[in-house]
Amino acid sequence: MKNIFKISLLFLTILTASCSKDWLDVNTNPNYATSDTPEMAFTSAVGSTASVIGGQYNIMGCIWCQYWTQSNAANQYKDIDRYNMTDASFNNQFTRIYSGALKDYKYAEENAAASNNWSIYLMSTLMEAYTYQMMADLYDQIPYKEACLGDSGILHPHYDKGQAVYDDLILKINNALAKPLNKLSSTQAAQDLLFDGKMTKWLQFANTLKLKIYLRQLYVTNRKTIVENGIKALFQDPNGFLDSDAALTQFSDEASKSNPTYEDNVRQLNVATNLRASSTLLFYLDSTKDTRLTYFFSPGSKGDYRALGQGDYAVASSIIDPTIISTANMSATDPVYFISKAESYFLQAEAAAYGKEMGWNLQGADDQKAYEAGVAAAFDKYGLDATSFITTGGVYEYPSAGNFEAKQKAIITQKWLSMVGSEGMEMVFEHNRTHYPAENFNVYSMVQHTNQNPVYVAGTFVKPASAVINSFPQRLLFPQYEHERNPNCPADVPITTKVWWATKP
Repeated sequence: MKNIFKISLLFLTILTASCSKDWLDVNTNPNYATSDTPEMAFTSAVGSTASVIGGQYNIMGCIWCQYWTQSNAANQYKDIDRYNMTDASFNNQFTRIYSGALKDYKYAEENAAASNNWSIYLMSTLMEAYTYQMMADLYDQIPYKEACLGDSGILHPHYDKGQAVYDDLILKINNALAKPLNKLSSTQAAQDLLFDGKMTKWLQFANTLKLKIYLRQLYVTNRKTIVENGIKALFQDPNGFLDSDAALTQFSDEASKSNPTYEDNVRQLNVATNLRASSTLLFYLDSTKDTRLTYFFSPGSKGDYRALGQGDYAVASSIIDPTIISTANMSATDPVYFISKAESYFLQAEAAAYGKEMGWNLQGADDQKAYEAGVAAAFDKYGLDATSFITTGGVYEYPSAGNFEAKQKAIITQKWLSMVGSEGMEMVFEHNRTHYPAENFNVYSMVQHTNQNPVYVAGTFVKPASAVINSFPQRLLFPQYEHERNPNCPADVPITTKVWWATKP
């Protein structure tokens, strides 16, 4: 049994800790004990990654992906809903990732290597890579090579470009995979909050994470050979890819011990109705008769499911009664998914479909089988059966006779539906990479689910009614703290500027 007491204390520390407005916080963790074992540092780091990526970053992603929208009876997230991001928007999250997660992963790696504990070294390297990739995709340039080196006197790290970060992450992962893995003791296995010390699962996690890294670069012209060779090698690996969730599940319905999205949005705000159903998602679910609708949202005061147009938080309550709008479902014990089972299958499906289009020989690849397994896993999360949806003639039937573009659209649309409420930022990246779901920014948000704009196509992203920019966000601004404390922080560029891998025509 996983150590629930340990993770409870961990989240009590992580979720309630305040952050200093100083770059030194990124290099010196005030909660850090030098006598920690590598295993303890790893556990702490995983909790820190989950608390940030599964908290405010997830809320932002779920609003931008038009699962949720800000209620017209509150204003907590209106700046996110209208894309009004500043360099102060996510100061604390950036600092907590560096001073908490990344600092602890580095400690765990160094001390595990010193004792030849190569299993803990691999686990720490993989979660560090996962965290760095997320940050590189959010900001395009990040402190990397010189990050977390405050003890060595580097207090103002230079920023590395996203492509350089990606290249080094693959090298680090491969280096860790080349080490001789050792069997974990029962005590060490209890510190592994994802897989209970099952190293085969970590090898699958490594392959799945690398597949995601390669697919992110699919449209970058000078990376095509790297992507092809990398994906071919992964499909030849006998360890395969994840066939279960890589998720943190040790939450309880207590203050500072619950799922970070729930903690941030419900417990800390003392209200459960800030986030309402977006008409973008609800209309699509209704049009396909998707049985997950009632799991994603709760009915409003009329007893049915209604949505608010994306960004329509300014609509007066005299025009739209906020109580009739469905609220977003979330629970204190919801998992934080790093890579879900469904995501793993959708990654495999896209790679297989692209490889087929390009004439690659991918060992064991079957795009339709992987797609259908992904949809099934996404439904099974709620105890539902997807068979009628993916069978011949079903509304989510795989376009097996179509070209890669048609297949990619189907795969990413289902990935969008699989990540509702839990993997918001990951879906933002996938949208910006593939352009799915498609955008129709010539159409403003629909005021109500029952009053759809006749030119709107179900499942396409609309321009939020109060948006301050005319296109979908592509990145975050560098934090204000960095501008103030780190002279090597780059100048900001608009959030509409694409990151390095977003090159699909």
